[in-house]
Amino acid sequence: MQTISLLQPMCFPSFRRLGVKPDKGMRMEERTLFQLSRQTLVERGNLNSLFLRPLKHQSLFSMLNSTDGPVLSSVGEDSSVNNSPMLETETWFSKWSPPSYLWRGLSVPILAGQVIIRTLKGKVHWRNTLQQLKRAGPKSVGVCLLTAAFVGMAFTIQFVREFTRLGLNRSVGGVLALAFSRELSPVVTSVVVAGRIGSAYAAELGTMQVSEQTDTLRVLGTNPVDYLITPRVIACCVALPILTLMCFTISMASSALLADGVYGVSINIILDSAQRALRSWDLISAMIKSQVFGAIVAIVSCSWGVTTMGGAKGVGESTTSAVVLSLVGIFIADFALSCLFFQGAGDSLRNCA
Repeated sequence: MQTISLLQPMCFPSFRRLGVKPDKGMRMEERTLFQLSRQTLVERGNLNSLFLRPLKHQSLFSMLNSTDGPVLSSVGEDSSVNNSPMLETETWFSKWSPPSYLWRGLSVPILAGQVIIRTLKGKVHWRNTLQQLKRAGPKSVGVCLLTAAFVGMAFTIQFVREFTRLGLNRSVGGVLALAFSRELSPVVTSVVVAGRIGSAYAAELGTMQVSEQTDTLRVLGTNPVDYLITPRVIACCVALPILTLMCFTISMASSALLADGVYGVSINIILDSAQRALRSWDLISAMIKSQVFGAIVAIVSCSWGVTTMGGAKGVGESTTSAVVLSLVGIFIADFALSCLFFQGAGDSLRNCA
């Protein structure tokens, strides 16, 4: 088999578009006029008239034929594509984009900084803030108190049984009060708020982002951070400490009632032990924790909402991810704050023993 390769000229102008057909017998005046018109078109940028045909390689292959001899067949290749390594590298980097979890994670501290700056400047939509505060506070009281009551009774069953066998009935109230004030009340309240309020924030802002309502706010001259995000963050930071104190009270009340009714430990003993063990710093630390947890829930949920893409499916994924990341952030922050607030050996139970 023989191979014959023929290469066409690199490029040539399309004279049909110029309306002039060059000929060998063309007179000098006609050739001069043709060159001037061609130069004028190039200077004016009329590239359509002087469009150069793309470079093509045309290969001819000879195939053996038993009857008529070799038969030539042509295969055309478009060589207009440049296979330069430098261009391939530039194309690869130009098409590269960071993973979604990376830039969405970076949006959290950026959004938090914007909220802090806008709040310090006083650019807060107060009417929207009051609406979000009503939603995060009074409308969340029922589910928070119900959860706190059953959590308190569950812990009472575990503590009272063991402490009664050891003869430490007077220490039961102090242990429950410390557990509820330092850990359980802030964490349980924040988890409930993350499931109820955080998911709603992510779904609402995600729907607004997908339907381009946030762009409409920008067109109208309203900053979405001032109108949508800052009121939600302030509402969560204000409502959660109040909900935490209410949950702590309900937890202690349900624990005292269960201990008195089932295990025979008097309510007065439970409350007296709790009063001896508790200090003012225990309640202050609970409020500080709840404020931090509220900020984490609001900022993470809003960040995941405003970075939603992909329609209804993207809204559902953003809502789920916002709740999960909020819970993880709550537990990590709880560990860090507990290590910061309560270091060394404690003597709170010594007073109630």
